[in-house]
Amino acid sequence: MQHHGVDSSLKAVIDGRDASGPRVCDDMTVEVALSLMAGARVDHLILCDGDEQSTGLITLAGLAVLRRSSAYTDRLRLRDVLTLAR
Repeated sequence: MQHHGVDSSLKAVIDGRDASGPRVCDDMTVEVALSLMAGARVDHLILCDGDEQSTGLITLAGLAVLRRSSAYTDRLRLRDVLTLAR
């Protein structure tokens, strides 16, 4: 998947604050993450890689912006979101 010129609003997906909260694997899809956030009533998830190391923080507001962007597909994984936002 190639992306030329990522929408600057995608930068809002990742929030640099140091927070605690639900930790999820970064291979989760955006759709599953949104469902999880709704069920858990949280506004962010902490992403972890396969070694349980934190790789970022994804916000509900940021995923909502992403979902409306041209970069979104229903197979987009959270680790891809980290790449898009950089």
